[in-house]
Amino acid sequence: MITTTPSRATTPAIGDARPLPLLRRSLADGWRALIGWSLGLSAATLLYLPLFSNIGGNEAYQDVIASLPTELVAALGFDQLTTGAGYAQSTLYGLLGFALVTIASIGWGAAAIAHDDEQGTLELVLAHGVSRTRVLLERFAAIVIKLLVVVVIVTILVLALNGPARLNISFEGIMAGGVALFSSGLLTAAVAILAGAVVGRSTVAVGAASGVAVVGYALNAVGNLSEQSQWLHALSPYNWAYGSSPLANGFDLIMALPYVVTAAAIGLSVIAFNRRDVGV
Repeated sequence: MITTTPSRATTPAIGDARPLPLLRRSLADGWRALIGWSLGLSAATLLYLPLFSNIGGNEAYQDVIASLPTELVAALGFDQLTTGAGYAQSTLYGLLGFALVTIASIGWGAAAIAHDDEQGTLELVLAHGVSRTRVLLERFAAIVIKLLVVVVIVTILVLALNGPARLNISFEGIMAGGVALFSSGLLTAAVAILAGAVVGRSTVAVGAASGVAVVGYALNAVGNLSEQSQWLHALSPYNWAYGSSPLANGFDLIMALPYVVTAAAIGLSVIAFNRRDVGV
């Protein structure tokens, strides 16, 4: 006989007087995945950054870059590989690290509302007398904490490798790079939560968040091709985070824009989630 029991990941303890039970449950149930993502980002950091002196600072490699089409080099950011900040941006923060953080954020954001709604377990959570607003905000807070953990780990590793790898990135630049990486993941997660709150389907949440990430990256790449196409940067969330070259130049006001959009998306998510019939 098949029986169905409430998921630990979605059901808070009844009568739990401790604060933020949904937040704590989300963190408790997601710690294994968090360790996995942390290890993946750590591996990417330890793999790429120590190679700077052999790749980014190598004259032979620079000759290879010079032989490539100018448009391709500009679109992919290969013209930045000759400096430590540019190398870290092109290989880690703006490429593999960005991809890993984006994938993790999409999964976390889609699971926050859409997955449980699709499985019918969200109704069990709400049956415990918690408001929809509280469910959404506490689960979003759990995502914020998990993203903060992985970004802090990357930042610590970059600080440790900065000298040995001869990257020569300023302390402000490393901090700004972490803030940019964090903001890109946060915005993607917020879009997934918004789509899940509106529709209640995981595929829609994943598709919407993936679309924002991919289109944002593409708009930035196309905007790099020529002066005529640079206006596309204004439409790219990727460029909002990385367009000011935070690792090289430090903090810039444009880097606040992903956080503004994230706040707006979460606000709209609360409104949409409170108005929609759960399970429909």
